[in-house]
Amino acid sequence: MECNVKGELNGSKLTITIEGEIDHHTARGLRQKIDELLYYYRPAKTALDLSSVAFMDSSGLGLILGRFTLARELGGELMLTDPNESVSKVLELAGTSRLIKIEKTAVKGNSK
Repeated sequence: MECNVKGELNGSKLTITIEGEIDHHTARGLRQKIDELLYYYRPAKTALDLSSVAFMDSSGLGLILGRFTLARELGGELMLTDPNESVSKVLELAGTSRLIKIEKTAVKGNSK
């Protein structure tokens, strides 16, 4: 399965939306695309929007931790937004929230 990345800069905040699955097949391409956005914009804040990630394994954890480190090296900060239940479980088991802020915003596509 392919994974897509889309970046949107709003002031000094870059939102990077990831769509699809993050696994060992897609992680390298994602890493390259996200790094290009970080180097190009050098934002003060970066939000990785995980709301459209259907699946993530340990390769996704490596991808996230590497982008966290890169964002800090470039003088910014990185946070994660809206991971679904299965992605949240992976993040929780790895203790990611002790290092990286994870934020839940308004539920997308849910009109209950």
